[in-house]
Amino acid sequence: MVLLPPAAIRKHHLNPCMLMACRDEVEVTTILGSCVSVCLWDPSMGCGGINHFMLPFWNGDGLPTPKYGNVAIDKLIIKLLGLGCRKERLVAKWFGGASVLGDAMGIMQIGARNIAVAEELLANHGIPTVARDAGGRQGMKITFNTKSGLVLASRFNCRATQSQTENT
Repeated sequence: MVLLPPAAIRKHHLNPCMLMACRDEVEVTTILGSCVSVCLWDPSMGCGGINHFMLPFWNGDGLPTPKYGNVAIDKLIIKLLGLGCRKERLVAKWFGGASVLGDAMGIMQIGARNIAVAEELLANHGIPTVARDAGGRQGMKITFNTKSGLVLASRFNCRATQSQTENT
């Protein structure tokens, strides 16, 4: 597997409710709060993809879009298989699912529900999770390299904003 020099790598920002998979080397960046991104990678091919879903399950109304975890994960797997990846070689790294609004015990618990659907669907597909950073109370930024499978993740520091709000 030949990696490009950093300046030659194409960059892409992935918006919520979207997914991307490719054979080329691309650094895909996305911002997560209660949303979850699943990065799937085939190490033998050096090929990967990523999704960014907002809600756990599509309820059957409207179109089945990658806004929903159960749709986004299945569509990403199908897209990677179409690129020549083999399901038994795929590994998962996934991120997000924070309780950014402090609703950890509330009725919605969107972040926790997104985490649960990612865990369940990946297990059902027999895709092992090799890395994850999920839950907590802070959003994060991730950058996924589709060729190397490397993911850089950093949490946002929200304390300064909270302190400023408390003092005003």
